[in-house]
Order: sequence, then C-alpha cells, then structure tokens
Amino acid sequence: MNNSTSVNSGIALLRISLGTMFIAHGLLKVLVFTPAGTVGFFQSVGYPGEMAYIVMAAEILGGALLLAGVYTRLMAVGLLPILVGASLIHLPNGWVFSAEGGGWEYPVFLIAALAAQALMGPGALAVKMPRLPYLPATLAT
Repeated sequence: MNNSTSVNSGIALLRISLGTMFIAHGLLKVLVFTPAGTVGFFQSVGYPGEMAYIVMAAEILGGALLLAGVYTRLMAVGLLPILVGASLIHLPNGWVFSAEGGGWEYPVFLIAALAAQALMGPGALAVKMPRLPYLPATLAT
C-alpha cells in the first residue's frame, strides 16, 4: 500500500465513521427518545421544537450521504451547525462528556473531525457525483 492509498483510506475511514455516528444519533432521537421526546428536549433547553425535526432529518440524511461519500465536503460543512448547537447546550456541564448532562468535549471533537473531513474531501470508496455548478469547487466534492 503506497502513501497515497493509505491517506485516501484514512480519509474514507474518518468519513465512514462520521456518517455512521450521525446516522446512529439521528436514529437514537427517532427510535429511542421519539420525535415528541426530542422536540420536548429541544424546547426544554431553549431551542425551537421544530428544529428537532430538522436535526433528526439532517443527522440521518447527512450521515447517509457522508457514509456513501456523496458531496462529502458540503455534508461536513452542513452538519457543523448541529454540533455547534450541541456544544452550546453541553458547555455549562463542563469538559468531560461523562459529566451529568454530558460535557462539551465530544461535540467539539466532532466539530474538528467534520472540519478535517471538509478540508480533505471524501477519500477512497466514495460515490462519484457530478459537480454542483452553483457551489464553489472546494465544496462540490
């Protein structure tokens, strides 16, 4: 395995891991917490309840597109606001995610991972899609 193959494989591993994580978190909100429970949580922390539906859909759809490597850079950038919102909710709980209510280090780490993915692109094993003409070339892969 040459260096280029190793790098592309590592980038793909990050992309697949992020996609799997987002799908799992989206399905957790739908199947375990239920949409009504997720809406209630969003409202309890001061976010509009309707935003819960957007977040659930974005996590599942965005995670699936990341998993497949479809418009990877755009999906990585598009999912960043969800994690910024999660970080703000967890900020008062302290650093460690095992703290009561969950700390901020996990969502902040995921922000860094998404930023890295957006900078690197899809890596290996990605579905090839046509370039979206209205996006800058840097986000269109």
